[in-house]
Amino acid sequence: MSKVLGIIAEYNPFHNGHLYHIKQSIEESKADYVVCVISGNFVQRGNTSIIDKWTKTKMAIANGVDLVLEIPTIYSTSSAENFAEGAIKLLNSLGVVDTISFGMETNDIATLNNIANVVFQEPKEYVTMLNHELSRGISFPKARENALLMYLNDIKRYANVLSGANNILAIEYLKALKKLKSPLIPIGIKREKVYYNDETIVDDFASATAIRKFIANKQFEEIRKVIPRSSYVLLGQELKKGHYVLDLSKFQKEIIYILRKMTLEEIRNLPDVSEGLENAIKNAADSCNNIIDLVNIIKSKRYTQTRIQRILIYALLGVDKKMMETSKKIVPYARILGSSEKGKKLISEIIAKNPKINIVTSVKKFLETSKNKNLKEMLKLDIYATNVYTLGYEKDSWSNLDYTNKIVSIKDLKE
Repeated sequence: MSKVLGIIAEYNPFHNGHLYHIKQSIEESKADYVVCVISGNFVQRGNTSIIDKWTKTKMAIANGVDLVLEIPTIYSTSSAENFAEGAIKLLNSLGVVDTISFGMETNDIATLNNIANVVFQEPKEYVTMLNHELSRGISFPKARENALLMYLNDIKRYANVLSGANNILAIEYLKALKKLKSPLIPIGIKREKVYYNDETIVDDFASATAIRKFIANKQFEEIRKVIPRSSYVLLGQELKKGHYVLDLSKFQKEIIYILRKMTLEEIRNLPDVSEGLENAIKNAADSCNNIIDLVNIIKSKRYTQTRIQRILIYALLGVDKKMMETSKKIVPYARILGSSEKGKKLISEIIAKNPKINIVTSVKKFLETSKNKNLKEMLKLDIYATNVYTLGYEKDSWSNLDYTNKIVSIKDLKE
């Protein structure tokens, strides 16, 4: 039987650290195939993807990925918990994936697994500590970190682990594996040289955060050092065409317009809005005209910038609490964005092993033939998200690219 490795990623954009991660993961898992589940045009940390999902797919396939699937927008813009769960449900549904690999700031997966056990099992003592921390008016991530440090009672082992962005996502992946009773075997690859928010180049490594800044500042020599040649060529083509979206500020007027139009009740119905936050959002939207001021007015000890930006994306895309709750109860479709020649064989294996799987190769066909109302609504959100995303382009802001863009193949990389 073939060994199949699963990876969950944003590739925003694909850089040398991602290539290192793929190579190390293949070595550790002895995988014959690599399946990657990627965020589409909006990403989990409350922002836009700098380039579209098809270009990210080309970058992934050019660097050793055999099959690229899109994690539906409802998950890619969710909290870390729902993002991780949606992606694991998707990998589970394929029926062929053996291992899942993710990046970590630590090299000790056992430590992360201990934490995942606590947040999954939620022992009474830990919940009491968590509620006490939340009552102090701090954000949920900080309250959880404090409660975990108290509960685990080993500052030396756990103190620095809980602040790493990759570690936090890794804990959510491990928790999701437990919750879903997933057979996937987790592998953690230590992130080398630079961390998520680092803005410096170390050797030929830089974070995606740093690379996006280089793109904004047109520092092309810096970019060339830290991403594979294939990524550099593809990125250059998109930048030249004006087909990129630097960040969420591209939609600031649309977001503020939508929030001004919404009632308090409608804002209250956005995911992640609670405890009267709708009032702060409405007041901010009524008194400013740019996203930086908007976020800074709403932001507080309780609500992180990332959470607020996710709420703004929900408003922009029309996502409500009901849609979010539905996403937690269902298994998403497998939307194929691209594959290598090897990947085509893997698709045949997936269908043979699991003939009832909801595979999307044509959005038009799926919307016409599927009887699953929830999945169709989920797919319509992906289509709408792309239609909104292209409004951020400098030119050629075409809609309906989900209908017209073909599945990416190796042939597309040679043209």
